[in-house]
Amino acid sequence: MTLGLVLNLVQITLDYFSARDAMEAEINALIEISHSPASQIAYNIDVRLAEELLDGLLRHPATIDARIIDSEGHTMAAANQSSPESPYRWLSDLLFGDSRSFSSELEVRQLANLPLGELVVTIDTFHYGLQFLKRATYTLFSGLLKSLALSGALLAIFYVVLTRPMMNVIAALSRVSADSPEKIRLPTPARHEQDEIGTMVGIINQHLETIDSSLEHLRDAESAIKNYSNQLEQEVADRTREISDKNKALQRGNRALVRAKEDAVRTARSRANFLASMSHEIRTPLNGVLGMLGVALEGELDPVQRNRIEIALNAGESLLDLLNDILDISKVEAGKLNLENIPFSMRHLIEESATLHSQQARAKGIDLVSEIDPELPETFLGDPTRTRQILNNLISNAIKFTDAGHVKIKATHSGGSLRLEIIDTGIGMSREGLHRIFSPFSQADTDTTRLYGGTGLGLTLCRQLVERMRGQIMVDSREGSGTHFTVTLPLPVHEETGAAVESIPDKLRQIGVALSVPPTHPHRLALETQLRAWGIPVRGASRHPEGILLSTVDAGDTETMAFADNWPGEGVILAEARGNSVDGHTDHQILSLPLRRAEFYRCLCRAAGLIPAEDAQKQPTEVPTAATRPLRILLVEDNQVNQLVASSLLKKLGHRVDHAENGKRALEALKNAAYDLVLMDCQMPVMDGYEATRQIRENPNWKSLPVIAVTANVMQGDREDCIAAGMNDYITKPYDRDELRSTISRWAPRE
Repeated sequence: MTLGLVLNLVQITLDYFSARDAMEAEINALIEISHSPASQIAYNIDVRLAEELLDGLLRHPATIDARIIDSEGHTMAAANQSSPESPYRWLSDLLFGDSRSFSSELEVRQLANLPLGELVVTIDTFHYGLQFLKRATYTLFSGLLKSLALSGALLAIFYVVLTRPMMNVIAALSRVSADSPEKIRLPTPARHEQDEIGTMVGIINQHLETIDSSLEHLRDAESAIKNYSNQLEQEVADRTREISDKNKALQRGNRALVRAKEDAVRTARSRANFLASMSHEIRTPLNGVLGMLGVALEGELDPVQRNRIEIALNAGESLLDLLNDILDISKVEAGKLNLENIPFSMRHLIEESATLHSQQARAKGIDLVSEIDPELPETFLGDPTRTRQILNNLISNAIKFTDAGHVKIKATHSGGSLRLEIIDTGIGMSREGLHRIFSPFSQADTDTTRLYGGTGLGLTLCRQLVERMRGQIMVDSREGSGTHFTVTLPLPVHEETGAAVESIPDKLRQIGVALSVPPTHPHRLALETQLRAWGIPVRGASRHPEGILLSTVDAGDTETMAFADNWPGEGVILAEARGNSVDGHTDHQILSLPLRRAEFYRCLCRAAGLIPAEDAQKQPTEVPTAATRPLRILLVEDNQVNQLVASSLLKKLGHRVDHAENGKRALEALKNAAYDLVLMDCQMPVMDGYEATRQIRENPNWKSLPVIAVTANVMQGDREDCIAAGMNDYITKPYDRDELRSTISRWAPRE
């Protein structure tokens, strides 16, 4: 029925468009027949004949208005009649519109250029719409009746052929009992043995036979299960007894593990205490050795003696570094290493480390290159001391194992992580060596240890520090092709408080830089990248002899020096990576490599005749601090060698020194004389430094007296113990002259 309805609607739609076309054709034919008489009437201006013609046009059932209009737009003759009324008129108007106007220009063939007016005929579309609606109604109802008859016939056929046999099969299937399906087989309907219904009945009977067979097996299985049930119950009881026995054994094992854990904790504490004691015991004589060797080097010595003492001093410092690495690794493994979380500049830290190791690289004739991303954030939150320790270890190793080429330090920031890369062109490592380098006291192979030395603790400490910072350290290397270390640290960016370099003056952006650095030079990329980050134009020196000349120079490079001396541009910057390559040429700005951004900025400003912002802010004279005057210092130290070392250093710094062997003697000395500062050892007989400091703070006269702890204890908590006892600061042995000077300067009282 739906298909019949759709076909009827299609037929009605085609009839609708045919009716519209027939209406157009019929009216156009009527106007064409009336065109010639109307033209003659208009030419002769015969009003009577015009009225007869128009009355004839009104006899057409669709015409409601006909008129002849002259060339001046006046109506010569007109005839009209009213439109018929019908309740179906709204539907006709909706389909064909309420009325249509047709017009034709009047002309005489002999006088084609003479305008005679036009014939206008207005028709009422209801005549054609009513005819279309009658045909559509007949088509729709006749189609529905035909569809209904066809549907009834199909239903009857389907019932006889399909539905009734299927219902018989369903009725037979409903009589199948779930408990005994094997007793029922479905009958095949008559005359359906070879068609789809017969096939379906056959398949159902096959399934019933399969169910029968399955039920037989199921009954057999049930009887077998009943037989196994008793055996299973017995086995469960046996297994339950076994599990109970194992649980008791497991509980005994757990108690043994708890005791073992307690023993391990006690052992770890004993080891930590042993390390603290050994650190103090080793550092105390080592302090005397290094101190006395340093004092000896300051005297008058012949070259052979000086060389021997320097060798001994270097060996002692190597021993101190080894002791520090072992203590740091022990702190990490014992969980006693606390990390700071303070703002620091990663750029300054990298530049300081590169400058520190530049002399080591120059001595081996290799280039140490610093390529820091100009977009690197200025300040991070983290532990600068441990980050510097990681960086120094990796740079030192890269230089040590590189005999030719360069060592690159790269720093970038992306995805919330800081990425440090140390790339060298050194000896590289084998695949087997890559698996050993992060183990304590291990190196890539035995030949490496024999040729280059080292303890193998540096990379172990680096890995442990990186892991404590929740970072990752990776290494890629091949023998003879160098090594590439990558350290990723998730350091958060601290809020920017100001740029590290002032805004670039407009003059530098106007004059630009003429770069005279070979494309293969290892420092070229770092120099050019920083210039472009500042927005300073970079040009070739040979094609653009103006602006600031930036050129690299080596010792004895007379050609480059002559080119720089004759440079017609604004100024000259000579970048040298080997040190002391341009002595005697003070007219040019000297830029030491590896690159430091602040120094590069100052060189550019001075070469352009500008005053850098930091130079303009400097005071013309420096006011001497309180540390420049001699102080009276009380040294509390029980070891005579350490007394001698500390006294020598303090006297060379211009201070007066008195000694006290323990805390009790220190209190007596303070009662008898006035001192500006006290250097207090922590572990002493009779009275240790902690108790002596507490008694000093209890005396109102000594509350503001600076007390500085000088101790060989470097384990976690030692500094906190000193501060808690009332000490102002903390320095470790062996004595470092610069650290001692800066600490005394920081705490010395004002005049």
